[in-house]
Amino acid sequence: MREFTGLIDRRRTLEFLGVGVSSLIIPGAFAEELLVTPSMTEGPFYPDKLPLDTDNDLLILNNSITAAVGEITHLSGRVMDTSRNPMRNAFVEIWQVDSTASYLHSRGRNAKGNDSNFQGYGRFLTDSTGRYYFRTIKPVEYPGRTPHIHFAVSQNGRRMLTTQMLINGHPKNAGDGVFRAIQDPVARETIMAEFKPIHGSKLGELEANFDIVIGKTAFEGDDGQMRGGIGKSEVGRRRG
Repeated sequence: MREFTGLIDRRRTLEFLGVGVSSLIIPGAFAEELLVTPSMTEGPFYPDKLPLDTDNDLLILNNSITAAVGEITHLSGRVMDTSRNPMRNAFVEIWQVDSTASYLHSRGRNAKGNDSNFQGYGRFLTDSTGRYYFRTIKPVEYPGRTPHIHFAVSQNGRRMLTTQMLINGHPKNAGDGVFRAIQDPVARETIMAEFKPIHGSKLGELEANFDIVIGKTAFEGDDGQMRGGIGKSEVGRRRG
């Protein structure tokens, strides 16, 4: 297994880890506190068998020289608490479908085929400022779902938050059942990310920033008990 930074150029990694914070702030008396990122379903397609390669470059699998198909996206952000304190040494996991809408799951494959060069899953250990970085593809639609990337954050062996990131302004968002379950319009904004073209990129690369804010209640399950760890959560497994 490669280290989490994998084959990604170190200078480029540090460059993208320098993206600033853009989280929403609660108005009024608690104006200094950040709004907690809402919890969302893990879905049924968390990888049922993790790949040997679990680094943060989802475009290159193991030592392959063939990259995955899709719009190259440099995805970064920070993990922090509501007081903006960074959460260092937190495992950030992501998983998503490939360009054919196939998950890295035995029941989540497209019957017409899948992109065997796409890693489908990655993880990164946040640095001292709470930052993480992935190189992946811009998410595509999945049957019945708007494009999204799944996120899970764990620390000290405990799952703290499971959520999803959506594309800001995508026309499928409004009809997505998982998105509509978040009724607060302000909370909805916290799971949106802008995918912006990188100036001068000859490959048409994109960049996206997604900050994750952990609240105190994120450490507990619905019954008040501690949950999780890196891997499958015990609650909240519904649609992909």
